[in-house]
Amino acid sequence: MTQQWTLARSALRGAGARFRGLLTGADDPRAPATRDWTIADSAAHVLGIALLYVELVEPGTRLLDVPGLAEVMSTTNVDTVADVNALVLRHFAERDPAALAAALGDAIERILAATADMAPQTPIPWLGSSLVPVSGVVSHLVNELLVHGWDMARAARRPWPMPDEEAALYWDQFFLGMLRLDYGTLLNTSLPMPRHPIAVRFRSAHTPEATIMLGDRRVWIAPDEQPYDVRVTFRPARFNLMLFGRISTATAALRRDVVVGGPRPWRLPAFLRVVHMPNGRLAPA
Repeated sequence: MTQQWTLARSALRGAGARFRGLLTGADDPRAPATRDWTIADSAAHVLGIALLYVELVEPGTRLLDVPGLAEVMSTTNVDTVADVNALVLRHFAERDPAALAAALGDAIERILAATADMAPQTPIPWLGSSLVPVSGVVSHLVNELLVHGWDMARAARRPWPMPDEEAALYWDQFFLGMLRLDYGTLLNTSLPMPRHPIAVRFRSAHTPEATIMLGDRRVWIAPDEQPYDVRVTFRPARFNLMLFGRISTATAALRRDVVVGGPRPWRLPAFLRVVHMPNGRLAPA
C-alpha cells in the first residue's frame, strides 16, 4: 500500500504537469474535445474536481460556489454523475487556459500537502454517500487527468502518454478501495438484478487479482478462493478508456487490451447492468 500511495502522489503531480502543458500549448482551446465539451471545458471540469478535492481534504475550505452541490452529490449514482458535472460547469465560468492551468497546479499542490501525513486508507466522504480511501481520491484525480487529457490531446493533435501503472491506480486504489469501505448509493442496485449471484475475476499485470460479486442487491469483493463465472484480463490504460466510453469494446477486444473468458462469460452483461462506470459499458467481445 505504501508503494501505491507513493505512486499515486507522484502520478498526480506528473500527470497534472503534463495536463497543464497540454492545455496551455493548445492552439485553439475552443476546439471540441468531446461531443459536448471543448478543450477548455474539459480542463474546467477537471479543475472543478480538483477544487472539490481540496475541500474534502482541507476541512472548512470552500472553493466552489455551486448552490445545491452537496445535496446533489450525496444522492448521485454512476448513472447521474453527468448531472453533477453539468451543475458544476454551469457555475464555473473560467475558460482561460493560463488561469485554468495555474489554478489546477495550485489545487494539486494543496491536495498533496494536505494529505502528506494521512494514512492511505483514511476514509473520505465521496459521491453518493460513499466512502473512498484518500489514496483512492488522489487516484481518481489521476484518472481524470489521464482520460480527459486523452480527449484534449486528440483535439490538439498532440501525443498523450497514459502509463499503465498510473492508470491502474483507478481500479486498485479508487474502485476496489471504495468497495472495501462503502459504495453508498453510487452503484445503482435498484436496477434489475441477476437471478443468481455473479462472480467476475479481474486481473492485470499492474493490479492484484480481485473477484467482485454481485447478488442480493449488493456488490462486494469476494475471498481469493471464490470460484468465478467470468474472467476479465486487461491493460489498465486501455481498459479505463473503454470503461469511460472513449474506445469501443470491439477495439479493445481486437487489440487484446481486454480479454473476456472464464467458464460462463455470457453472465457478464447482467453483472454490468449494475457494476459499471459513467458513460461506458464493458461487454464480452
